[in-house]
Amino acid sequence: MPSPHDAILNASPWVRRFAPLIQGDGVVLDLACGSGRHSDLLASMGHAVLAVDQDVTAVGSLSNLLITPKHLNLEEANWPLIGFEFSAILVTNYLFRPHLDQLPKMLQQDGVLIYETFALGNGAFGKPSNPNFLLNPGELLTFASRHGLKVVAYEDIYVDQPKPAMVQRLCAVKGELKQHIPLQFQG
Repeated sequence: MPSPHDAILNASPWVRRFAPLIQGDGVVLDLACGSGRHSDLLASMGHAVLAVDQDVTAVGSLSNLLITPKHLNLEEANWPLIGFEFSAILVTNYLFRPHLDQLPKMLQQDGVLIYETFALGNGAFGKPSNPNFLLNPGELLTFASRHGLKVVAYEDIYVDQPKPAMVQRLCAVKGELKQHIPLQFQG
């Protein structure tokens, strides 16, 4: 039986573009990691990764010593990651607003947040179509501003890969950016 994580195998170009901004030390959180495509990318760059999801079977099968799979219900009333700190947090194709404001609290100083998920208008292309799982126009920018994050890059656009969709993307830093920003997408 196919897994829902089978559909997207390659790391997002947005994540590949901004992953080099992540400092070498510390642990990176891959929140709602799915198949582990981004955990695998980050581990290949030498980062220790905490890969969190309700089903960590796929990411656990990667058998990479730099990746620690952790089964968690991210939608409980109480945030299960209180007290953790990360050098970077990565979120793709996931939105649960009740805990969204916890993310900046878990970023270390100069930590990087890379976020990419579906936006309003995505219903025209399929699922998700429920507004509870779609970002409103400018929502990630407002979120970054509310938490004093420095926005490195932001998009609210239509994409056709890996499937047609409306997405919002944000790369932001808690503090100051320590290196140059890649100008173009790599591959």
